[in-house]
Amino acid sequence: MLFRRKARMLRWLVCGRLGPVWMWKALLLFVAIAFAGQLLGLIFNKSVHPAGRSIFSSLDAQGPGLGSCQPHTHIMFLKTHKTASSTVLNMLYRFGEERDLRFALPLGYQLGYPLPFNAQRVKGYRGPRAVEFHIMGNHMRFNRPEVEKVMPADTFYFSIVRDPVALAESSFAYYKEVAPAFRKAKSLGDFADDPRKYYDPRVRNNHYARNLLWFDFGMEHNANFSEALAHLAEATIRQTFNLILVSEYFDQSMILLRHALCWPLDAVVSFSLNARQQKPSSIGGMSGTWVGKAAAAAGVGGRGGRSPAKTLTNVTEEQREKLRQWNALDLHLYKAFNRTFWEDINRFGYAQMEQEVALLRVRREDLARVCLRDGGKPVEAHRIRDKNIRPYQSGLVKILGYELQPGLDNATRTACLRMIRPEIQYKDVLDAKQFPRAVVVQAQPGLHNQGMVVAAGSSLLRQDSFRTGDRHVGGDAGRRIVEEGERDWDGSRLMRRNQTLIHGQEKGRLR
Repeated sequence: MLFRRKARMLRWLVCGRLGPVWMWKALLLFVAIAFAGQLLGLIFNKSVHPAGRSIFSSLDAQGPGLGSCQPHTHIMFLKTHKTASSTVLNMLYRFGEERDLRFALPLGYQLGYPLPFNAQRVKGYRGPRAVEFHIMGNHMRFNRPEVEKVMPADTFYFSIVRDPVALAESSFAYYKEVAPAFRKAKSLGDFADDPRKYYDPRVRNNHYARNLLWFDFGMEHNANFSEALAHLAEATIRQTFNLILVSEYFDQSMILLRHALCWPLDAVVSFSLNARQQKPSSIGGMSGTWVGKAAAAAGVGGRGGRSPAKTLTNVTEEQREKLRQWNALDLHLYKAFNRTFWEDINRFGYAQMEQEVALLRVRREDLARVCLRDGGKPVEAHRIRDKNIRPYQSGLVKILGYELQPGLDNATRTACLRMIRPEIQYKDVLDAKQFPRAVVVQAQPGLHNQGMVVAAGSSLLRQDSFRTGDRHVGGDAGRRIVEEGERDWDGSRLMRRNQTLIHGQEKGRLR
């Protein structure tokens, strides 16, 4: 009896004087949630940034000081094939767009390639140096006199090279259906055993199958190798180009490039574009790191799983030696500029290089954590929700892309999007900025049989010239065929249809 009386008194005190029980339960729940939120904030404070402050505006974006130098803004990049050059071009696109620089853009997607470059291939060109262009970097076959008509006298020239055997493996996977010499061979090993059985120098697009670097630098790639010829070509390149990078040592290359151009660190931090679907290994001393995986995926190095493309490009050591002999001119260039590259690093200082490469990799990790889903893991194109940033497909391999992290503020999202936007789409964005959107104008009387006239920038094109089969329209050549039953990211079935906008064949050979 006494116990019941005390219990009633206690309930009266709690409910009447101190409030109802449900209120106390709610208060305790609120305190628990607040504590958990604070704890999570402490745990993830490295990847969560205050609202209104973008990671791209932090002090880390500048990197180590560069002294009193001024950033170069007149730049010519010879974009060689299968050398991680698309990633480099993305850096140039970003740098120029952020500073409203003017690009020497092609009329289509390449600057007349594979023909030697001609200044008339630049959109908006009006005569030798009549218009100031700041950056040139789309695919071309180098032709110095014509380039000098477009670019200012103080232009900084640079390019990038790659080991010829690795380049041959990548070229075979990408261009097997484009180069007749590759198309006839069952595998790269089969081609390496007897290249002349498949190779005809007179056939279009066979340049992808022999001395591709030499060809891109504008020289005769079918010439017989001689020491005199090789050294003459090397000297000619050195007279024009201020810096030659090495794709196997991509991060070290970016540090040298940053100092040569006097650019902030973020300008040379990148996510690998045109990444191939394969398992990464070690590259350039970057085994086990995010950058090592990304660089290996980009086709710069590493060994992958047994995909169909990998099976077709497997070669023995004997066949690798045959590929070196077949690409002897490229091999000379690679060895010569690889040697110069390490001489540059020696002058730069190995300790300083190691320190700055470490900073670059940490910065890349930070940006990947902020910008990309799953910390930067590349995904298949059809799984990317935003179709505007899906990479175009080419050859035997699947080209991977990235997805943006949801919930980014506008400034951060814009900067992140620039880092992952594929080459073709990025060129279209820059083209639209430099040249107003096409305006449809009624044809003049008496010209009714010619259809509408389309004013696109500085050029006039007939509307009926965009019909299928005309030079402005391409098919699906060089693109990966949608596999039967393949599904989009949302589960919907993909259809076999032409999704190329224009210049389909040209787009398929951009990498």
